[in-house]
Amino acid sequence: MNKSTGRKITDAEHISQSVTDIITTPIGSRVMRRTYGSYVPRLIDSPQNNVTRMRLISATVMALTEFEPRIRVRKVEIHADKNGKMLMSLNADRADSGDTLTLDNIRMTTV
Repeated sequence: MNKSTGRKITDAEHISQSVTDIITTPIGSRVMRRTYGSYVPRLIDSPQNNVTRMRLISATVMALTEFEPRIRVRKVEIHADKNGKMLMSLNADRADSGDTLTLDNIRMTTV
């Protein structure tokens, strides 16, 4: 179900929603699931350089490997939009069917 509207969504849309939730949730912020989330929120205000980019990619892959078993991550790209906001593009294979899933322009912050 769509977390904003409550309407029915496809499996691919649910995976996309789940990926966004995982990477934008700081580790330790969920009371009953302290390990849920990623280190991405801690890194988002770091300097936009290659070191930070690699840390963001690593944090993303680690979190999705742990909390989203429906996909196998193949490629993560981090880029900034014209306003300097960090965006992510993700290529993955669906675990159930092997189909390729591409998620573009995922906002790395919830604000």
